[in-house]
Amino acid sequence: MTSVKFLADEKRIYGFSLSGHCSKDGDDEIGKIVCAAVSSAAYMTANTITEIIGDEAAASVDEAKMLFEVKNPSDSAVKVLEGFKLHLEELSDQYSNNIRIYGGAKYVKD
Repeated sequence: MTSVKFLADEKRIYGFSLSGHCSKDGDDEIGKIVCAAVSSAAYMTANTITEIIGDEAAASVDEAKMLFEVKNPSDSAVKVLEGFKLHLEELSDQYSNNIRIYGGAKYVKD
């Protein structure tokens, strides 16, 4: 199972952490597809924020782990992170055996 935590303060999302694999045993086709969807969306989010928007961020990637934290996120970066969160919430609703979202996002939208 992939665990997702969004990093947030009272005002905005500023990052996320992912850990684990969506596939239970490595042979689970649905799990592999969900895992690929999560990974692809995470990399697109990180690359859009750093390479397209130009915000500075700290990132680390290891086996089955990714941490991405934006320093002083712009409004555009926050919107991209909100879109990523929405995307993963939808995946989690559809594939609750493969992905779980845990706390973290405590901000209140205006």
